[in-house]
Amino acid sequence: MAQQAYMTETADGGSGPERPGSRLRRLMHRLLAPWRGDPGIWRRGAVLTGITLLLALVMLLHAHVPNTVGNLGSLTETFLPWLGVFVPVLLLLGLWRKSAITLIAVLLPAIVWLNLFGGLLTDKSNGGGDLMVATHNVNADNPDPAGTAREVASSGADVLALEEVPAAKVPVYERALAPTYKYHAVEGTVGLWSKYPMSGVRAVDIKLGWKRAMRATVATPEGPVAVYVAHMPSVRVKLKAGFTARQRDTSADALGEAVADETLPRVILLGDLNGTMNDRSLNGVTSQLRSTQGAAGSGFGFSWPASFPMARIDQIMVKGVAPESSWSLPRTGSDHLPVAARVNLDTRS
Repeated sequence: MAQQAYMTETADGGSGPERPGSRLRRLMHRLLAPWRGDPGIWRRGAVLTGITLLLALVMLLHAHVPNTVGNLGSLTETFLPWLGVFVPVLLLLGLWRKSAITLIAVLLPAIVWLNLFGGLLTDKSNGGGDLMVATHNVNADNPDPAGTAREVASSGADVLALEEVPAAKVPVYERALAPTYKYHAVEGTVGLWSKYPMSGVRAVDIKLGWKRAMRATVATPEGPVAVYVAHMPSVRVKLKAGFTARQRDTSADALGEAVADETLPRVILLGDLNGTMNDRSLNGVTSQLRSTQGAAGSGFGFSWPASFPMARIDQIMVKGVAPESSWSLPRTGSDHLPVAARVNLDTRS
């Protein structure tokens, strides 16, 4: 009896096992039946097709979206990966409208998105690396700074950068991190903790009037490395002003100049840049350094907001060293996720 469930009528009236190809053909026949004999499939969906083509153009030409009105270009680039969400939506709408031209047009944004971000869908991490670094915007209003410090220290990072550390809470972080890190320095609201000796510690002027960036030389077993810690000014989306990021952009240019003047060949930048690698306003920095997430990460590595990460604004960027792996760490009491990376300082091989 069980075998009869897999029998079907044959052309000569007999019966035999149903072929998988036959089931697929019948399924396709049922799906396409409403479309057959309908001349409107090539006329319907003109507006939907226009929206689809506009989506493809925005993704393809995002660098040309102007910043003159509310920094619209930077806003688009900050959330650029999320434009891909509209592709399946448009596909379903095209099926609902029975619009052949829309279904064909949907291929364009899909191809553009895959060209931009398809490489991030694969795991590019390796098992190597002789230095682990991490960075975390701990949030000035963190209800458990000591717990947050212990959590990020437990990641095993050799060098740890913290941003948004209020002066009143610096001693809390120092006590919590002292068992793991022998060396540390704090400049304004940013700090650097290291298992290796540090020298040349100084604040970096990013044109804010107060200290939110610093630089130090870390004496690793593989030689000195210039480590920068930075917290760019926050950006805001305002009803009347749009995406306001002018102060952030000025600070990013200043940080880029500091990195350009660096004399050590190996450079690591850790921090909250309040912008993604796609944001043109960070070109002064991103044009000089590689993102560890883009080079050796798994997935997009979104870090903010911690409750539902939508953008990677916390960055680990390098020059003169090889990224081996990059990832986001578990959530702490902050509104950001910590991010970490392993890098290879010996690039001679």
